[in-house]
Amino acid sequence: MVYKISVIGDKESVLPFKLFGFDVRYATDETTARKIVTELAEDSGVIYITEQCAKMIPETIAHYRQQLTPAIVLIPSHQGTLGQGRADIQQNVEKAVGQNIL
Repeated sequence: MVYKISVIGDKESVLPFKLFGFDVRYATDETTARKIVTELAEDSGVIYITEQCAKMIPETIAHYRQQLTPAIVLIPSHQGTLGQGRADIQQNVEKAVGQNIL
C-alpha cells in the first residue's frame, strides 16, 4: 500500500504544503479536526497537524500515536509554536537513544 502525507490546520498555516503535493485539510474547530484525523488515518503514513489544532483533540492524537501508522507530527502554525512539537520530538529521541541529545 502506498501511503500519502497529509497536513491539517488553519488555512494560513497549511496551504503552502499543497506546493509539495501533500493532502491539505483545513480544521479550525474540534469536531472538524477529529473527523479529518480519523478519515486521513486510513490512508496516510504521516499526518502533520498544527499544534493549535492538535491541542483541541488530545485524546484523538493519543489514540493514533499508539498505532503503527499514521505517524502524527505536530508543527507550529503561522501564529508561532506552543513548544509541544519540539517536546514530542525530544521525548521520542530520549526513548530511542536513552538520553537527551538535543
